[in-house]
Amino acid sequence: MRILVTGGAGFIASHVSDRLLSLGQQVSIVDDLSTGRRENLPDAATFYEIDIRDKALEEVFEAECPDMVIHHAAHANVTESVRDPQHDADVNIGGSINLFECCVRYSVDRVVYASTGGALYGEACYMPADESHPIDPVSPYGVSKHAVEQYLYAYRQNHGLEYVVLRYPNVYGPRQDPHGEAGVVAIFALQLLTGRQPVIFGDGSKTRDYCYVGDIVDANILALNSPGGAIYNLGRGIEVTDLEVFQTVQEAVGSDEQPLFAAVRPGEVQHIALNASKAENELGWRWKVDLIEGISRAVEFYRADNERMRT
Repeated sequence: MRILVTGGAGFIASHVSDRLLSLGQQVSIVDDLSTGRRENLPDAATFYEIDIRDKALEEVFEAECPDMVIHHAAHANVTESVRDPQHDADVNIGGSINLFECCVRYSVDRVVYASTGGALYGEACYMPADESHPIDPVSPYGVSKHAVEQYLYAYRQNHGLEYVVLRYPNVYGPRQDPHGEAGVVAIFALQLLTGRQPVIFGDGSKTRDYCYVGDIVDANILALNSPGGAIYNLGRGIEVTDLEVFQTVQEAVGSDEQPLFAAVRPGEVQHIALNASKAENELGWRWKVDLIEGISRAVEFYRADNERMRT
């Protein structure tokens, strides 16, 4: 099978690409490297350094003739989306439309779309939130990600483009960028490993649903052959506070450094956890890696990466 992965130099999609290649699939990757890292790219994949908004994207489809597309490329900074909603929409909505037009033109069978659960539901009315929960995003990022879900529905109705939407929780693990806005496991790990004092935005009580990247990859693979037109939450359904995450990373690193506390950032949901029972029942997906084990794996990756950078 020929599979095109957008954002494949990024954290999650590079792991997805690795898994696809291990399963014998032919993989091509599109990424503009604005946030992705070239070193994340698997050698066996064909790489195109292209923005998904670019008209040159069609040349990739012409060359690769993908059967399926796994779509992860996005502007994923919540705080920046509040400051510059136009750019967020240009990338996430405009870029996705450009991608879907290519999918229709070149008869792609299916799109697996990486959406968001954490930013899409807003402040939860109940938890864990299931797929029927009201959609009330408090950030332009959440708005744009949901808009793309709606476009997929329209493309299926009008053009027969099949899709599966995966609404992600907070995903963590090796390769997550410790220099970005999101990804507190990566950020805390690098700060503690390099002797810097970590910063927690808020009082540490903000909660998220954390899921290890390998478990998220499993869902992407299952979605390639599942019934189409479906939306699935992914996650453990467990609220974890920022302070609990920090303490778990602190223990894995072996540090006694204490955090600073700063003002809450605009656009951030304060509490969310996702009910993934639909994915369990229909996809056969369930998380496997618990938080302590997952953070331990992540910390060892950042420890080795930090030592490599110093030599």
